[in-house]
Amino acid sequence: MRVVCVKGEMMSKKTASEKISEEEIVIDIDEPELTVEDLPGVGPATAEKLREAGFEELLAIAVMSPSELAEQAELGEAVSAKIIAGAKRMANIGGFISGNALLEKRKRVQKLSSGTSSLDELLGGGFETQAIIEVYGEFGSGKTQVGHQLAVNTIRPIEDGGLDGEVFYIDTEDTFRPERITQMAIALGIDPADALERIHVARAYNSAHQILLVDEIKRMSKNIDVKLVIVDSLTSHFRAEYIGRGMLATRQQKLNRHMKDLKQLSDIQNSIILVTNQVMSKPDAMWGDPTKAIGGHIVGHASTFRLYLRKSKGGRRIARLVDSPNLPEGEAVFTVTAEGLQD
Repeated sequence: MRVVCVKGEMMSKKTASEKISEEEIVIDIDEPELTVEDLPGVGPATAEKLREAGFEELLAIAVMSPSELAEQAELGEAVSAKIIAGAKRMANIGGFISGNALLEKRKRVQKLSSGTSSLDELLGGGFETQAIIEVYGEFGSGKTQVGHQLAVNTIRPIEDGGLDGEVFYIDTEDTFRPERITQMAIALGIDPADALERIHVARAYNSAHQILLVDEIKRMSKNIDVKLVIVDSLTSHFRAEYIGRGMLATRQQKLNRHMKDLKQLSDIQNSIILVTNQVMSKPDAMWGDPTKAIGGHIVGHASTFRLYLRKSKGGRRIARLVDSPNLPEGEAVFTVTAEGLQD
């Protein structure tokens, strides 16, 4: 709503249009932000259930399916369907938009510098928000080192190539090392204590715990500016728990759900999701590199960008951009030193 105040008198813009003077003051009054309590048919008890399940924003509800919302918020499917329909109307996400409007919306996307010009150039300026970036390769290829470096870089100011936000690190293989963060922070002139304070780490002991930790990040994100979520590694627990062809379908379904939750988090928070992935050798490969990422097409399709890391001579690492929605395939060479990633 827009009102005009002239010489102490409050009136509508139309009424005051003939009395504009040098003493005119224009006041903008913003519309109140809509919350889950404003959804049709949602009373205090239902709103409390939604909030306890981590649904603070209308967009988070609008992108759910009735069965998923019913399960997570302990509601009936019919009630969930009505709530989702109301959220879609109020969040205004139900219709098509023009390419120009989408281009304008894409301006919200931010870029996080890796600290190496070659890797940033390969990724079109850096690791971008609202995306899942999968980094896979053999042991010792540098996957965890990339995660540690991005964690430190994320807390840097935007003008220095950072995102000035908080980091959440889901550690499934006990590979997170605060000492490594300290080394990288000192190299960048950052107080190590401040860096470690803004990197929140949780050890996931099985796949169910790993999935629940994403829900916990969603809950905490209402008070914290989450800019980077790292899952290191994505598939280790799933690979160990779901063994054999008989369990393959169940494993892939759970992985698919896990990836969708991560993508939803990246969209709502305008954050980066970095997942590292294990690999296996394909013995029937007649030529080329037999290395193949775990997770199959489910992980491949869910990832926005896919980076394949491999070791080279002289301590160098080669990063190959395998898949991207808008960038050509290519390679970048970097090294891992005590100070972090370098060209």
